[in-house]
Amino acid sequence: MDVTAAIDDALKRAEAHAPFLRHLMERNPELVDCLRSEGVGAAMEVARRRAAEEEQVGRSLRLERQGLALVLAVGDLAGLLPFEEVVHALSDLADSALDRAIRAAIAERTPDAEPRGFAVLALGKHGSRELNYSSDIDPILIFDPETLPRRGKEEPVEAAVRIGRRVVELLQTRDADGYVFRVDLRLRPSPEATPIALPLNAAISYYESSALPWERAAFIRSRACAGDIALGTEFLDAIRPFVWRRGLDYGAIGEIRGISRRIRDHHAQGQAFGPGFDLKRGRGGIREIEFFAQIHQLIYGGRETSLRVPATLDALKALADAGRIEADVEDVLSHSYRLYRTIEHRLQMVDDQQTHSLPRDLTALDGVARLHGLADGAELQTLLAGPVETVGRIYDSLDDEAEDGQALPADADRLEARLAEAGFPDAKAALARVQRWRDGSVRALRTDAARSALESVLPHLINAIGQSPDPNGALNRFDDVIGRLPSALNLFRLLEARPALGRLLADILSHAPTLAEQLGRRPELLDGLIDASALDPAPSVAALEAEFIRCERGADYQQMLDLVRQKVNERRFALGAQIIEGASDPIQVAEGYARVAEAAINVLAAAATREFESAHGRVPDSEMAIIGLGRLGGGALTHASDLDLVYVFTGGHEAESDGRKPLGAVQYYNRLGQRITAALSVPTASGPLYEVDTRLRPSGAQGPLAVSQSGFERYQRESAWTWEHMALCRARVVFGSEAARSSLSASIAGILYEPRDVPKLLADAVKMRTDMAAHKPPAGPFDVKLIEGGLVDLEFCVHVAQLRHRMAFNPRLARAVAELVEAGHMPAGVIGAHALLARLLVTLRLVSPACEAPPPATQRLVARACRTENWEELVAAYDAARMAIKQCWQQVVAEVEELQ
Repeated sequence: MDVTAAIDDALKRAEAHAPFLRHLMERNPELVDCLRSEGVGAAMEVARRRAAEEEQVGRSLRLERQGLALVLAVGDLAGLLPFEEVVHALSDLADSALDRAIRAAIAERTPDAEPRGFAVLALGKHGSRELNYSSDIDPILIFDPETLPRRGKEEPVEAAVRIGRRVVELLQTRDADGYVFRVDLRLRPSPEATPIALPLNAAISYYESSALPWERAAFIRSRACAGDIALGTEFLDAIRPFVWRRGLDYGAIGEIRGISRRIRDHHAQGQAFGPGFDLKRGRGGIREIEFFAQIHQLIYGGRETSLRVPATLDALKALADAGRIEADVEDVLSHSYRLYRTIEHRLQMVDDQQTHSLPRDLTALDGVARLHGLADGAELQTLLAGPVETVGRIYDSLDDEAEDGQALPADADRLEARLAEAGFPDAKAALARVQRWRDGSVRALRTDAARSALESVLPHLINAIGQSPDPNGALNRFDDVIGRLPSALNLFRLLEARPALGRLLADILSHAPTLAEQLGRRPELLDGLIDASALDPAPSVAALEAEFIRCERGADYQQMLDLVRQKVNERRFALGAQIIEGASDPIQVAEGYARVAEAAINVLAAAATREFESAHGRVPDSEMAIIGLGRLGGGALTHASDLDLVYVFTGGHEAESDGRKPLGAVQYYNRLGQRITAALSVPTASGPLYEVDTRLRPSGAQGPLAVSQSGFERYQRESAWTWEHMALCRARVVFGSEAARSSLSASIAGILYEPRDVPKLLADAVKMRTDMAAHKPPAGPFDVKLIEGGLVDLEFCVHVAQLRHRMAFNPRLARAVAELVEAGHMPAGVIGAHALLARLLVTLRLVSPACEAPPPATQRLVARACRTENWEELVAAYDAARMAIKQCWQQVVAEVEELQ
């Protein structure tokens, strides 16, 4: 195949199987034409030249990344660019972007100063010039207080932090042109306590005296990549003796074993080869090749300087050339590494996500395979299977080689027996985990005080986790929690002081993967369970608002967003824990979730409005109101629910705001709606809050974000589809003044009570449910919402009956069902059916988000939550409830068939 044909074929595969690349092709037709007519090299130059013509630095960088992402992908898919050239180009782009961002940040602050005294150290794949197609960068920022440009009386650290923040902003800001790079600054020393940029001497002192083994090992793959290169090189030269040790003593062997244990921890467990296999962390995958090379570099690199090369492929070759590994091992590992990384790039080209796992969905797996030029996912698995097994065997040999160098603790056998006695089915794996905590490999256990606190709480903790339904899994998840803490001292003291909290923690880790995952990302959520009232029902919306409003005291807008997220997420986490502990009825918990969300909406929308008014003033005789639809409108959310919102403003659309930057009413409220959505959804340092869905607004995604009340009424009366009026049956005004709420509620009621064309209503509803079933099938046998006879079918029955009979317009579904049953419009059996399915939905969202039957121990918890004796009784009740709802819906379908 010639070059032109190869590029055409690559473009076709990209368009067919990679939405992200298809999007880039649509936005960059000139690059596509250049690729076809002149090839990859010329297209690369066009992309760079086009970006250079843009004066605004941030947009220039985004355009350059967008163009190079397309050209590199096509060149890679066409087989015209070898792996090394692709990753080098991606890494060079990161270097250039960082350097330009530093220069721009300094020039904005001190226009006449030389851009010096501020350097970026590249680590990981960036440091080795092996960046992924869609990769974070993990830089360390350092500065020289003597030479860094700064303003007036500004302290050097203040100037450095502001420069660093601006650099991150330029790279991470996302708009229609995309973004440049995601930036993670957490590899610096003690990121929870240190500024984002470190003074040179303080950084050197830390790595000389306090750095943990893994922190020193990270500098195997490091280089000064941007800014003041001389400054960065000075730092790396200073710490080199602490990275590359000349003597292979007991401590060095301990570091090697620590690295080996970390790679064979819970990330690799459960990674059986096949769909879902993690190419990065799975046994025989990318990480094992990289660690194989780095372990040998740590062993021999202190004396053999030729081995001190950052790139994995270069390191393998250097080790083979030096006789430190066999030539055939180097050949296998190098071939496998190129293959894995190439397939990893295919995975990331699909949606520009930093993913490393083969899709579990077979259709998606076929798509990745075809993007690579293979027939289907089966051929891709065949291509990978052999290398995965061989690399796994090679990596396994490291434990055998290192065994004599590191003796197990004297009480290892007794500890293993104790773990088995406590209930751990895989006592050896649990032993390895506990020893890892004890030997200081975990950052949170670096101090004597923390390790002492661990020993105090360990007997009780082992008993609590050992008695849980999944002891080894719970232990692994607990390791996630302490692995993210700056220090585990307070956590262990808390568990020691409150033993019951250890049991609750074990239950969460065992039963609720949703909560366990959150706890792993935000360990401080456990703080919310300290107070005994955490297991009480959520208070009223007004009380919650008062609690959240306290976050505003003394805080600026961004700090307030962060603090409210902490409070809201603590409340939501505690509500989930209530289900796990059987402390509350899931229906009460669902109502609590909704009250928490409504309080958050009121506090954050009000704050966003005040912030917006500071620049744009107010629109006279007008205000924003927010309608909640779906489960929010119905006052019963799950842990995973998003918020269905419609923004409506009162008053006329001709008015203009009275602030410093006046806006017409339509533009004013649309921009305010964007601000409120961001306040509710954008992640901060305390994590995300809610997903916000505004597609139920008039004209859907094609319409404006906010509409006037008169426009809303006119649309609903003249243009709305039947399904939009069905959705309106669960509408509830959740934000606005009493006057606005009353007026808008009256408008909604007027629309709902209008006479209906009943045959059309029935036919539209049946068609919509049929289409929905075809396009959105249930995810599993316990997809309580979408399964036949599930909650969606019940909602259709209810909304059809409400609109048909013009009654029972209560947005809370249980009350609407009760009114319809009392009026004789629905069978009495649906009341119990709804209650069962509602409890089951809320519970399963926590314990089985994949909609499959949970493990046996968790089945007992679900049965208890649903008020049945056991799982078998629950399944029977579930089937009966579905049958009652199915029969109710079939009556509607039958009536439509009779009318046709």
